Amino acid sequence: MPSPTSHPVDRHLLRARDLADRSYAEPLEVADLARAAGLSPAYFSDRFAAAFGITPHAYLLTRRLERAAALLRHTDHSVARICAEVGLSSVGSFTVSFRRVFGRTPTAYRAAFPPAHDHALVPGCVVRSYGRPQNRSFREDPAPAAS
Repeated sequence: MPSPTSHPVDRHLLRARDLADRSYAEPLEVADLARAAGLSPAYFSDRFAAAFGITPHAYLLTRRLERAAALLRHTDHSVARICAEVGLSSVGSFTVSFRRVFGRTPTAYRAAFPPAHDHALVPGCVVRSYGRPQNRSFREDPAPAAS
């Protein structure tokens, strides 16, 4: 049983947060999250901030920046492409926000990690497929012609 001072997070707020987690790359706005929760945008923003300690806009931006950081570490996509892939439209705003959260620009952040090709994982089935000999015959001599 929850204590009288703790407030369980309402299910409708969790639906909105899950939408932000799942669809961060889409053009979501606070109004979309509020609609998912079935609340007005202003009331939703107040309830969300009270429940999670962060505004819905800041939460969505944080999810996008976290995903951008992962893409910077694990791909060789351009900063502009990553900006678009995480649902942001302005590279300048993306760079400013990224620097505020991670303490460096996206380019400097990427430079602090090994290049993506150094840790690209190749599935075993691909390795086996391309590692097979091209000549699938075990014979070294050609088979004699049938008489």
